[in-house]
Amino acid sequence: MTDYDVLIVGGGPAGLSAALNLGRSLARVLVVDADRPRNAATLNSHGFLTRDGVPPFELRRIAREELAAYPDVEIRSRVRVGSLTRTDAGYTAGVGRREPSEQVNARSVLLATGLRETLPDVPNLRGFYGMSLFSCAACDAWELRGRSLALIGESSDLADRARLIAHWTPQLTVFTNGSDAVTTAEEAELAAASVSVVRSAIVELVGDRGRIQAVRTADGGEHAIDGGFVRPEWDADLSFLGGLAPERDGAGHLLTDRSGRTSIPGLYAAGDVAAPGPQQLIVAAGAGARVAAVITHDRIGVATSH
Repeated sequence: MTDYDVLIVGGGPAGLSAALNLGRSLARVLVVDADRPRNAATLNSHGFLTRDGVPPFELRRIAREELAAYPDVEIRSRVRVGSLTRTDAGYTAGVGRREPSEQVNARSVLLATGLRETLPDVPNLRGFYGMSLFSCAACDAWELRGRSLALIGESSDLADRARLIAHWTPQLTVFTNGSDAVTTAEEAELAAASVSVVRSAIVELVGDRGRIQAVRTADGGEHAIDGGFVRPEWDADLSFLGGLAPERDGAGHLLTDRSGRTSIPGLYAAGDVAAPGPQQLIVAAGAGARVAAVITHDRIGVATSH
């Protein structure tokens, strides 16, 4: 049984940023990372100061290289937390590649697992995702500005996302893939903003080497586009929490106070797994740094704003 001050579940920007700041605060830290990031398909990340355009895997490589300078920060890759239980001293986690093969103790736990992503059921969509079709407007709309774009999705917020993306282009077509995601009233509002809606199911995405050129629909239409966005469904995979039941919102995100504390003492959350905000790397990294400071203050038993 190995003891740590903080166990961090997840090795994305939130978890690694927290590990850096906790290491600098003399904490013994274990980062457990399944190493299956949601942005694995993305060629370049954007909006991260000093790293704009850097591939996400390169950001992780740099972060881990920096963390190697801190002897009390340990990272285990391609390993999962399979169970988590609360104890008198904090928490015990079962850790292993597929099934828990080792138990570790930690006074506190930071959940930075991010979200799982389910894309709309569209043929060959994966062949374009991360190269010419994206999910984050703040991350990728600049590169697509002014082009003829698609927005593909089946969620109830599709019209709102269309209004957002239309900020970057006057040529936007919304594809509901046969669903009723856009109401008649919303369609009229979008039409007034020169955004068209195609309700027919998508039968094929046309393009070459990741660069999309057209969307073919079941009604025989072929709609030329130069890129676009997808509205995935997201969910938090927190099955390892077992009997622990921190409060969540209606979408399954963990609810925290402004400092990252969940409803269970000693259990914190940062990044996309927490109640939603902009899903950007720099936002997640900032959240990880903030929660790291709070964990340090809570460990010491002081209340201070800085």
